[in-house]
Amino acid sequence: MGEFLAEAAEALKAAEALCGPVTLTEISDRRGSAVWKAGGPDGAASIKLGTGEAAEVTAREASVLDRLPGYEVASGRIGDGGVWYVTPWEEGPSTWQQFRSVRARRDAARPEALASAVQVAQAVAELHGLGWIHGDLQPAHAIHTVGGVRLIDFAWARQLGETPWSVFRGTMVHLTAPELAAEIAAGNQPVLTTFTSDVYALAASLWTAATGDWPLDYEAAGIDRKAAGPTALLEAIGERAVPLVGTEVWPELQQVLEDVLLAEAKDRPLATELADRLTALHEADR
Repeated sequence: MGEFLAEAAEALKAAEALCGPVTLTEISDRRGSAVWKAGGPDGAASIKLGTGEAAEVTAREASVLDRLPGYEVASGRIGDGGVWYVTPWEEGPSTWQQFRSVRARRDAARPEALASAVQVAQAVAELHGLGWIHGDLQPAHAIHTVGGVRLIDFAWARQLGETPWSVFRGTMVHLTAPELAAEIAAGNQPVLTTFTSDVYALAASLWTAATGDWPLDYEAAGIDRKAAGPTALLEAIGERAVPLVGTEVWPELQQVLEDVLLAEAKDRPLATELADRLTALHEADR
């Protein structure tokens, strides 16, 4: 904690303005981006510190949070070029955690998990309705709070009509829409995320949360996922050379998601339409 205080004392002050005197818990620290949960008598806050190459990404995310309705953020810089921001902590399980019982093959948990899936799709649809594209949807990037789903990790978000980066490095490879994968693998920067690439990542995230595995079957495509490296994987995904995993954990849900994952970008449903399809499945499953 002493090292953190020396680097970004102003960030700590901003957190204490929200929470009172805080205790810090490190959540993650990788590739120049570190996150702490600051807990105090008046609540909790998230503190993110980006240094090196992560500074620009952190600054961009702080800018997004400052512009998005319903979010609040305080931000600043430290002497070596690093950037910090503080925002209220989103309390609740992630979508990945909401599907834990489903992955344990407890069928009775399906209705609640489907309700969570609907809520995530609706949250993405609401974001799209505001003209924003998330760009990095993952099972851990939606938090199910008592007030509804809150999307987090907006480092690669952009408003329609803007190009906030020169080189796109967002999204997890296994959740990347084929059209984005092809552009990234070809080096055609800047790659622009879209509403439809978000919907692909949303469907892939729900598939992963429900099954516990990525939706793509690299082994069936003759690819050693761990040895291949990101570029080779992106090339294969961009060429649509990797089939979906054939294991049926939850056939009815997987069919809805498969229709999204196999569709061409122009034929994918909107987030609102995917929410409607999940709602229909939820109502039929109850």
